Amino acid sequence: MKRLLLIRHAKSSWDDPTLRDFDRPLNHRGQRDAPRMAKRLKEKDIHPDLLIASPAVRTRATAEAVATVLRVEASRIAREPRLYHADEHQLLAVVRALPDSRDRDQVVLLFGHNPGLTDFANRLFSIDLVNIPTAGIVAGEIRVPTWADTDWGDGRFEWFDFPKSRNE
Repeated sequence: MKRLLLIRHAKSSWDDPTLRDFDRPLNHRGQRDAPRMAKRLKEKDIHPDLLIASPAVRTRATAEAVATVLRVEASRIAREPRLYHADEHQLLAVVRALPDSRDRDQVVLLFGHNPGLTDFANRLFSIDLVNIPTAGIVAGEIRVPTWADTDWGDGRFEWFDFPKSRNE
């Protein structure tokens, strides 16, 4: 079984208008929400084999916060430049290039940006989300023998969660 969890970066700061989009850090809410959502992953007993993230500061920070809560070494987070503001076709290419493990199930956490992440989730899992909010997560199973075989509609949607879905 292959499981893919799509995670949008947590809320970023716009405090410094001189920063490039790529360099924007998490704001206070983002610093709070990223570990909060990671705790929800932990509650669901998610044990990732691979974390792959856009190299943007806010996305890396989100992935690092999740890794910390899940007790995954930050050095295991793969940085993938193609994920920065990727559209759904670029995201599909990244997923198709994921390494396979033939001897066991795989769980991959992919950290990215909207609108591409929402468009990708909708096409892959045949769902109709309007928006994956910041720090939101869409999870599903991919019914293919190898990641390279992944195509639109191959995903079986499992769940969707985001920070404001619960009062904590």
